[in-house]
Amino acid sequence: MRVLVTGAGGFLGSHLCDRLLALGHRVVGMDNFSTGNKTNLEHLKSHPNFQFVLHDVANFIEVPGPLEGVFHFASPASPVDYLELPIQTLKVGSLGTHKALGLAKAKGARLLLASTSEVYGDPLVHPQPESYWGNVNPVGPRGVYDEAKRFAEALTMAYHRSHELDTRIARIFNTYGPRMRPHDGRVVSNFIVQALKAEPLTVYGDGSQTRSFCYVDDLIEGIVRLFERGAPEPTNIGNPDEFTVRQLAELVLKLTGSASPITVEPLPTDDPKVRQPDIQRARETLGWEPKVSLEEGLRRTIEYFRGLLR
Repeated sequence: MRVLVTGAGGFLGSHLCDRLLALGHRVVGMDNFSTGNKTNLEHLKSHPNFQFVLHDVANFIEVPGPLEGVFHFASPASPVDYLELPIQTLKVGSLGTHKALGLAKAKGARLLLASTSEVYGDPLVHPQPESYWGNVNPVGPRGVYDEAKRFAEALTMAYHRSHELDTRIARIFNTYGPRMRPHDGRVVSNFIVQALKAEPLTVYGDGSQTRSFCYVDDLIEGIVRLFERGAPEPTNIGNPDEFTVRQLAELVLKLTGSASPITVEPLPTDDPKVRQPDIQRARETLGWEPKVSLEEGLRRTIEYFRGLLR
């Protein structure tokens, strides 16, 4: 196939490009590098099946030639980014999704939307199944990301129902691994960088809030399977193993051999208390579940950051 990946320079987008190329597809990568990183795509510059287009997907998207697939991954995704770029985040979730859907419709292509577990907000149902509508504060600081993705899901389903467009929606839970940015505000990269620099590990609240961490290779495998054989309804893609933030901090300290202390800061506004995917749908429809343990995934990620911080 020939496919478009928006947000190709990002953490997930670049790994997805690698995987699609390894499967023999031709890939058009698109990014404006507002939060993506050019170095994530350096190794693909001379790849015969990879083409890069510098473009902001909030504007009309034109890709000459046939396309069989569109993977819409463009968006700020870490708290640091979407709090700094609130309007751009809303634009890429609304206008960008509209442009990506319009392109898929024009080309007769299947579209996969990268949505997020943030559509569940600070959930009152635990773990979170796809049938849960969420508990989101639309006017809080996190609302720019949460509501952008909720709108993107609604728009994608509208195109599916009104135009019979072949669509998929992946609700992606916390993912980590190589190519994360050192200061992107995500808890795994924060802890690893702080530990390797012998700085205090910053825990927000009392550290009892929980997250579920999926290694990037597992996540990308789930995305590819969802694209190939999934249904139009949203599908949770994440690791159902649940850990407290304090447990994560202690594991990072153990694996890095760091003597850094743990410090406590106030919990940010609307920060979710719990986050754990119900992945029954992915198990049944895709035959997918994560394989990489948190300890093994952290070892690989720590090695990446050691090389980056040298």
